[in-house]
Amino acid sequence: MKLNKLIYGVLTIFAFSSCADQMDYSEYNPYDAGYVKRTFYDVGGLVSNIYQSLDSDFGNYSGAILGSATDESQYSYTGNAIETFYNGAWSPVNAQSSMWTSSYKAIANCNNYLEEFTGLTFSEYEQISDYEAEMYRYNNYQYEVRFLRAYFYFNLVRQYGDVPFTDHVLSTSEVNTLTRKPAQEVFDWIIKECDEIKDLIIPDYNNLGALVPAGESAETGRANKRTVLALKARTALYAASPLFNSHQEGSQEYKELWYRAAKANKDLIETCEEAGMRLIDDYENLWDAKSYSSAIDELIFGCRAIRATNSFEKYNFPVGLENCRGGNCPTQTLVDAYELKDGGERPDKKADYDKNKPYYEGRDPRFEKTIAKNGDTKWPNWNETALETYQGGANAEPLSGGTPTGYYLKKYCQTSINTTTAKPTTDNHTWIIYRLGEFYLNYAEALFKYLGTAYATNNEFPIPANEMVNKTRQRTKVNMPKFPAGLNNQLWWEKYQNERMVELAFEGHRFWDVRRWKEGDKHFSSIDEMKIYKSGDSYSYRRVTVDRQWDDKMYFFPIPQSEKAKNPNLTQNPGW
Repeated sequence: MKLNKLIYGVLTIFAFSSCADQMDYSEYNPYDAGYVKRTFYDVGGLVSNIYQSLDSDFGNYSGAILGSATDESQYSYTGNAIETFYNGAWSPVNAQSSMWTSSYKAIANCNNYLEEFTGLTFSEYEQISDYEAEMYRYNNYQYEVRFLRAYFYFNLVRQYGDVPFTDHVLSTSEVNTLTRKPAQEVFDWIIKECDEIKDLIIPDYNNLGALVPAGESAETGRANKRTVLALKARTALYAASPLFNSHQEGSQEYKELWYRAAKANKDLIETCEEAGMRLIDDYENLWDAKSYSSAIDELIFGCRAIRATNSFEKYNFPVGLENCRGGNCPTQTLVDAYELKDGGERPDKKADYDKNKPYYEGRDPRFEKTIAKNGDTKWPNWNETALETYQGGANAEPLSGGTPTGYYLKKYCQTSINTTTAKPTTDNHTWIIYRLGEFYLNYAEALFKYLGTAYATNNEFPIPANEMVNKTRQRTKVNMPKFPAGLNNQLWWEKYQNERMVELAFEGHRFWDVRRWKEGDKHFSSIDEMKIYKSGDSYSYRRVTVDRQWDDKMYFFPIPQSEKAKNPNLTQNPGW
């Protein structure tokens, strides 16, 4: 009697669970609390319903992803909601507030579960053969729910800074009277909550032994100890970052926050490595259709669509192919970040660099796994003609949706999916929430900030930041040159930021990383596109810089005006 996914009614098309998910899914009709408390199945359904609110981005803005609000990509159609983030239309009235609504709904469900549905015994089922196994699972649900509640609070603080906070079911009189709790206090609460449940939650759903009834496979992909430690590690990193760390650089308080971040990420990495986790050899396997099983060595937690689709491919495969829209087009800004294998330098750092020449050859192998360029063949793999992203080409401007940047997106697209009307296919998609590669980078950053250089060590941290950052570069089928020894702090930091941009491209980090570093004016005030022209058998290139609006108020989202109207105690974020 495994936990089933809770889906309210037949109108629900998508729901998400965790990346290595083997959970079953079924429709579930809501009843009153007394009815639900009767069975493992019904109570488990409540927990599954909360999992549906996990964060993902397979085109949340009518096909556009959050990366197109950053220097990663440009959406190929004008008038899309993603432009709100950089065209001056963003405001408390147009607040892009789906995260506020979904997170607080999920938190309310968590609080309700913890108050109403813990401590049950299901005594009428004591004689069933799998009673012990079901009770073991049931008793773990409360820790999953506590993790999920902390996860949703992290998303809110990351987006809004100070936020209303409650850890109990609100009375009618309380609902619209809450004030905003300081961000650092919520971060502290999240870390404390993770510390309290990390040794109580199931360590690994793969290893339940006799508690898995005969004939059933273990439920993998649910929140476990490593998931909890990952939330703690990421929270500690954000809490120490400049957007939230108001202490003077070098002060004891400043260093303590970075120490906490370094320690939390180190603890997670050690726990993962003790469990046999590692960076997988093939970078692209992180998001392929079977990643929930093929990439399990690196994936810590994620969410997978409950039914196979081809929507993301239709949005992002090149214009000119049947039923394909172009969508989120990587920028030249991002392309510049992919270093050369020979020497490990960005092309634009070389003395003979010509900014109007893309220099595609000899790039970091992650480039060809992430970005499709002019002349690429077999993208997607059923396409028999080479891509033409030059002006007037078969996949380019002036076609509606033709790439404005000269590139198309590969990452998260399944190359085997066929979008043609005659032979349509679909497949699975898993959104990465936590993976080991991120935390090697997190650890390197925190250690660098705490110890003051990339090469320093001490008894507690015997491996320097410079060695940790090389982990992602030394993935077997990436094998980029290591960071050189002896870089000064500024050069090392720039190279670290570049590595993070490349390794985590389109995984939803860039939007938040630049904000927590407080470098929005540096990175988000413009993007570069590459216009390609063909003359005979030769090509010429023209780099075009496109200005975008940036204001420091954009480090945080505006509190939605609709919420302020309900609750006069909600103050607005500065500048809005």
